[in-house]
Amino acid sequence: MTNPAIKRIVTNVVKSPEDKREYRGLELSNEIRVLLIHDPTTDKSSAALDVHTGSLADPKDIPGLAHFCEHMLFLGTKKYPKENEYNQFLSEHAGSSNAFTSGENTNYYFDVSNEHLEGALNRFAQFFLCPLFDASCKDREVNAVESEHEKNLMNDAWRLFQLEKSTGNPEHRFSSFGTGNKFTLETRPAEMGIDVRQELLKFHSANYSSNLMALCVLGRESLDELTDLVVKLFAEVENKYVPVHEYTDHPFQEEHLKQLYKVVPIKDIRNLYVTFPIPDLQKYYKSNPGHYLGHLIGHEGPGSLLSELKCKGWVNTLVGGQKEGAKGFMFFIINVDLTEEGLVHVEDIILHMFQYIAKLRTEGPQEWVFQECKDLNAMAFRFKDKERPRGYTSKLAGLLHYYPIEEVLAAEYLLEEFRADLIEMVLQKLTPATVRVAVVSKSFDGKTDRSEKWYGTQYKQEAINPDVIQKWLDADLNGKFKLPVKNEFIPTNFEIFHLENDTATFPCLIKDTAMSKVWFKQDDKFFLPKACLNFEFFSPFAYVDPLHCNMAYLYLELLKDSLNEYAYAAELAGLNYDLQNTIYGMYLSVKGYNDKQHIILKKIMEKMVTFEIDDKRFEIIKEAYMRSLNNFRAEQPHQHAMYYLRLLMTEVAWTKEELKEALEDVTLVRLKAFIPQLLSRLHIEALLQGNITKQTSLSMIQMVEDILIEHAHTKPLLPSQLTRYREVQLPDRGWFVYQQRNEVHNNCGIEIYYQTDMQNTHENMLLELFCQIISEPCFNTLRTKEQLGYIVFSGPRRANGIQGLRFIIQSERPPSYLESRVEAFLKTMEKHIEEMTEEAFQKHVQALAIRRLDKPKKLSAECAKHWSEIISQQYNFDRDNIEVAHLKKLTKEDIIHFCKELLAVDGSRRHKVSVHVLSRDMDPCPVIEHAPYLNDVNLSPAPPLPQPSIIEDMTMFKRSLPLFPLAKPHFSCMAAKL
Repeated sequence: MTNPAIKRIVTNVVKSPEDKREYRGLELSNEIRVLLIHDPTTDKSSAALDVHTGSLADPKDIPGLAHFCEHMLFLGTKKYPKENEYNQFLSEHAGSSNAFTSGENTNYYFDVSNEHLEGALNRFAQFFLCPLFDASCKDREVNAVESEHEKNLMNDAWRLFQLEKSTGNPEHRFSSFGTGNKFTLETRPAEMGIDVRQELLKFHSANYSSNLMALCVLGRESLDELTDLVVKLFAEVENKYVPVHEYTDHPFQEEHLKQLYKVVPIKDIRNLYVTFPIPDLQKYYKSNPGHYLGHLIGHEGPGSLLSELKCKGWVNTLVGGQKEGAKGFMFFIINVDLTEEGLVHVEDIILHMFQYIAKLRTEGPQEWVFQECKDLNAMAFRFKDKERPRGYTSKLAGLLHYYPIEEVLAAEYLLEEFRADLIEMVLQKLTPATVRVAVVSKSFDGKTDRSEKWYGTQYKQEAINPDVIQKWLDADLNGKFKLPVKNEFIPTNFEIFHLENDTATFPCLIKDTAMSKVWFKQDDKFFLPKACLNFEFFSPFAYVDPLHCNMAYLYLELLKDSLNEYAYAAELAGLNYDLQNTIYGMYLSVKGYNDKQHIILKKIMEKMVTFEIDDKRFEIIKEAYMRSLNNFRAEQPHQHAMYYLRLLMTEVAWTKEELKEALEDVTLVRLKAFIPQLLSRLHIEALLQGNITKQTSLSMIQMVEDILIEHAHTKPLLPSQLTRYREVQLPDRGWFVYQQRNEVHNNCGIEIYYQTDMQNTHENMLLELFCQIISEPCFNTLRTKEQLGYIVFSGPRRANGIQGLRFIIQSERPPSYLESRVEAFLKTMEKHIEEMTEEAFQKHVQALAIRRLDKPKKLSAECAKHWSEIISQQYNFDRDNIEVAHLKKLTKEDIIHFCKELLAVDGSRRHKVSVHVLSRDMDPCPVIEHAPYLNDVNLSPAPPLPQPSIIEDMTMFKRSLPLFPLAKPHFSCMAAKL
């Protein structure tokens, strides 16, 4: 294949032995690096392009320009000038897209039904060839960036990220404000006489050079066909020979070290961040010294740094390891959360960190530890799950900048050489002489003297006392610290069990008794040595009132806390468990390699029935829980809207306020008395799926039952106690509005819910097809054109067997305005569907069918689908095929009838609830807006709305309405094979 557009072809891409896909690397003559993936079984095709430039390349006067450029590329190109051409094409062909901007990378990606890869890639390629940067789009889209920043403004993670940047060298590009907002992208440039459109064109022209681009394309097409496609579309991208920027100096210089920052958060959190500047270790990826040190410093087993700090009652969690900076510099971090006691022992906590580092220096680099990391990584690579196309191409496009094409799949996994010298070099950098410390706590409120420029974060900076630095320098060895022991959880048996003769396509019921109902499915698709075990323990005591709900939560948090040291080794070895309280009881899952799953399952069950609560841990975890309940007030307005709607529509749901009030009544004595009560009567429903036999499954469930009966004397529940909560039934033509306020954010949130019907095949498909048809127009109209806000969502809402259409918007506009715009949009959609051609209608049917038949890529995803059928008690395991067959029979008239009857303002069976969450500073406003600006000539007119019923009292509202029955189970698959 001699093609002048191709400089080099790479055929020997190292891949996992279990990976059936074919790979080819290309370097085009214009220096774009390409990875092609041929997957003949994929349901969706995908592509991603990563430009090795990001917000660190912003012009000094226009922070946020790289991010703004990313937004603008979606809005029209010379070849496809229509503003929503790209997204519309993807939406009609079961696709989706997104992009992100980081310091050094801007990454664009999409997926689409496999026969439409060429059409999508053609539209996508134009982003990098001939974007329009249309002036009217620019003026509108700046609002989306502003809204995105507004969403992050009161988010502690974003605030702390920017504070770290802002407290380094102000001349270093690292200090810049990457997101941008209206001030940086419109107001200030206008004052300075800067034309932002010209700057966008200039930025794109200067930075979007082919030598900075990496492309990954995945499809069913052969590698030769993919090669031809990529050459045809991307060979013309211009190479401007832009060098990748390398930073020779670190943003943290001498004057930024040995500094302490006291920071006031928005939420009531207490954290300690310890950071060291280190050189860029990227080039040492084959020995990865940062990973070795992170493995030890961040270890959570016996003798670890965390173990000792927890024992002292100072911290609960610890994260340690290398952190990306940019090309030329990195950081090493040790971050912990702080208990109330920990807050007054910050110096001691850091002393312990230096004692542990001293231990590592004394012991010297251990080759067996490196070998264990190497073996674990090699195992993870060998048995890695198949990825979803969109996430896979996006990740690989980014990695192509950092690794040779041959190694791009393996480089993050495969360790090759033990380099003691590099480990020691990094260890030398972790010293009190270069430390930076940030302590985050509400206790600093009113005691700070600085405010960060972009987010307004309040903080105080002071030099760390030289005596303290000296004390840390003199850190001696602490006898409590030990290196980890050999990991006993590393699996050794990777045998794949032969399929049993009666292997079924879907889970089968293999046990059905008063105590347990057990579903089993031997894996017949993925053939990896993994399994997923899911258990729901039903108990009427778990959610009887807010007090019991709190006790169930604290019991499981304390249980997980006491298991942490033991289970950490299993987690490192690819064996994870999850345990949480639910409204019906407790949920336990164990996932990962099947070889030693029974060992950890047995340990969890034994601990569940025998463990003694530690008084000190009880107080610490209770206090942390109280803070998390209080912190709900600082969640996003749209999340509040979703929360209030759930409270309104569910038969029984305790509020955060009720839980807070009841938490004061939880004492250690009460909690100890509650545990045996909780375990005294249970019903277990389980799904065991994967590389596992029916006999093993039955013996595991027997073990679980035996442990419960022996230690907790558990008895089965009565069938009448296995009840489920039901959903409130809204009256025909009813419209209810519930208003609340978010005290933290300066945006509104709204959720509008049109309850349609109970879930069944016909109703499910009507709703989903309607949602498919309106999805792209909703985004294009309400976000891109009308700029209501960054978060604009439409789709189905399903709960307790009932469903409906929902819209979720977060905006600076008042809720009443958002309400009228959604109604105007629905009105235009009714007309849009009536005028739709049969061909366009069938495109949507086909797109939804492809989405629904998109097969799970890994065992845990398939298992999650089956589990959701089990916990909803619908048991329709073949739902996708059954519903898609029905979908194909639906007509345009069915959708028009659905729309007119259930959604139109005058619909005979319209049922609507709106939750309006007002912003922090907003004046109380009427529920319906009759303002003159609603008649804006550019906007589609809103229909006149009836007067809604205002919900003043949630309990009275729910009492006044009936409840739906529960959805009927799909019993065709319930035949037990006992």
